[in-house]
Amino acid sequence: MKPRVEILEDLSTVSAGEWNRLGVAALPFLRHEFLRALEVHGCLGERFGWLPRHIVVHDTQDRLIAACPLYLKFNSYGEFVFDWAWADAYERNGLRYYPKLVSASPYTPATGPKLLVAQDAPEPDGLRRLLLETARQLAEAERASSLHWLFTPDEETAFLETCGYLRRTGCQFHWENQGWRHFDDFLSAFNHAKRKNIRRERRKVHAAGIHFRRLDGQTASEADWADFHQLYAATFDRKGGIPTLSLDFFLDLAEHLSTQVLLVQALKDDQVVAAAFNLVGETTLYGRHWGCRAHYDSLHFETCYYQGLDFCLQRGLQRFEPGAQGEHKIARGFLPTPTWSAHWLADAHFARAVQQFLQHETEGMQDYMEELAGHSPYRRSESA
Repeated sequence: MKPRVEILEDLSTVSAGEWNRLGVAALPFLRHEFLRALEVHGCLGERFGWLPRHIVVHDTQDRLIAACPLYLKFNSYGEFVFDWAWADAYERNGLRYYPKLVSASPYTPATGPKLLVAQDAPEPDGLRRLLLETARQLAEAERASSLHWLFTPDEETAFLETCGYLRRTGCQFHWENQGWRHFDDFLSAFNHAKRKNIRRERRKVHAAGIHFRRLDGQTASEADWADFHQLYAATFDRKGGIPTLSLDFFLDLAEHLSTQVLLVQALKDDQVVAAAFNLVGETTLYGRHWGCRAHYDSLHFETCYYQGLDFCLQRGLQRFEPGAQGEHKIARGFLPTPTWSAHWLADAHFARAVQQFLQHETEGMQDYMEELAGHSPYRRSESA
């Protein structure tokens, strides 16, 4: 008998244990608890243009052996792999770019596998091809213009290339622990000027009378999360964005992923003036959102970067991915790091045009990362 393949519009029909055993237990943004919370607390759906269409595969014993998170999209918001120009080119030629199908963790630009297969499943590459074939069939049924696999690991991206997908290269700024034990040990790897600047920034925050508190899902109260959500929403409102994540979403994560959330609060006179939300993986800290009530010199750097770095050093974490974009991160120890995505377009003419575009874009991205690497704050022996 062949494996049973289904398309799910509600992830709750699969158990958390089954989904997480497909290699994502260590990645909080791909865990069942995270993706389900987005669905049940109003963060997705027609309002925001994310409609769940997850593919799941069960074996003959009804055991979940493969899956991929998949969404029918009616915009390009919350993806962090920007294809607005592709959509515009479609429209200028009288074609529809939306809907499209996207495999991603919504609103989360972090690298992790999307073709999920149980470790003990037979013929894993065959199951991955089955997921791809099913996704292509779904694209045809939904009249989707394209299929996109976002923030895929290098090995998975290479596999997608062999299956006819186009590789796209992006850039983020990540920190890698080189065996440092504490913050001063980490700073000792910097050149004198950059080390002096970080110490000056930290002193400014301390001199302003600001101290910090780090909370997880067990130690943060409901009032702490309500306060953070106000800061989060106000940040989006100021920038003209859409605060898609609800308070109930954060409360759900605090309950069900209690040790994998990190809330950093900045307090002055025992009042919260800023806060940052992070996700904690097995080896990596993922910086996600922040907000503030008042401007203090260097407060953003301390709340979002230095507190996170200190947390990584104390916990022995290997990496810190503080989110998308931001060349200012380089001076604070985060170096340019390639990211990948893979794309298929149904229209052959546009597929060829996008392929040519990606060839030029990749060359430019490689030059960009090489140039930025030359601005590393580390002494030459440390960044070699």
